[in-house]
Amino acid sequence: MLSTILDSVLAVLLVCKAVTSQYSSNQCSWKGSGLTHNGHSRDVEQVYLRCSEGSLEWLYPTGALRVNLRTNLATSSYKDLTVCIKPFKDSKGANIYLEKVGDLKLLVSEEDHIANKLYCFGMDQGALFVQATPQMDISRKITGFQYELFKDRTVADLHNAPASCRPCNDTEVLFAACTSDLVVRGSIRSVSHDLQQEESTIDIFADKIYRQKSKKFQPIGKSGKWLGQIKTLLHCGVKEGEGDFLFTGSMHFGEVQLGCAPRYKDFRRIYKEAREKGENPCELSTD
Repeated sequence: MLSTILDSVLAVLLVCKAVTSQYSSNQCSWKGSGLTHNGHSRDVEQVYLRCSEGSLEWLYPTGALRVNLRTNLATSSYKDLTVCIKPFKDSKGANIYLEKVGDLKLLVSEEDHIANKLYCFGMDQGALFVQATPQMDISRKITGFQYELFKDRTVADLHNAPASCRPCNDTEVLFAACTSDLVVRGSIRSVSHDLQQEESTIDIFADKIYRQKSKKFQPIGKSGKWLGQIKTLLHCGVKEGEGDFLFTGSMHFGEVQLGCAPRYKDFRRIYKEAREKGENPCELSTD
């Protein structure tokens, strides 16, 4: 009997240790467990995130989290900032609200949220308040999302920006080539469309990598070519086309979003004219 009791106590201690070890936090991301609330379902835990992008993952949600976003972006006012969050595909167990001076406004419903949809709000509208919903079994519930902060409200809602579909003018092409997270020269391998997510995926063979913020393009053996993907809006109507392009893009929520993509011969002309006038904003090899 005593041995059975000791075994049970040991098992509980091991579970508690495992739960504690699941908690992690840094300046940008937070991961924790609702089981650390020790059964106090009304507990509200304060979470502070101080980066322009990151994530939150809450296992076994109970009680609530108040997520205080602080920015490392240079800005004079929170009124100039927009926050977008992207819930994990299988996020369950909590509703997400905007909380300001005790008032709650529903932002993301546990039951009705759409995978890959961005939920955006002005940073001056309040903090994120993540409240666990009553559950009979929390063992399979994980609430989580990625977040990003933007200086300009007009670029925040990446899924509702008609201007992103129009061709770039010469000035925009040069700026994109010099400042984008991804700049590659290559051709379109294929284009696939996801009607549910309202996005298109462009598979690209790249002959030259000028810049990439992350390792989204990987080398293909010893061929000297690279293979990668770029996402864009479905309503932009991207189609397969022959020839070389200069693809530019920005990293958002772990994916490359298409920016300017002129034909490479047009980019060479634009760059050459700007260089002859001394107006090229950076040096790029166009050989």
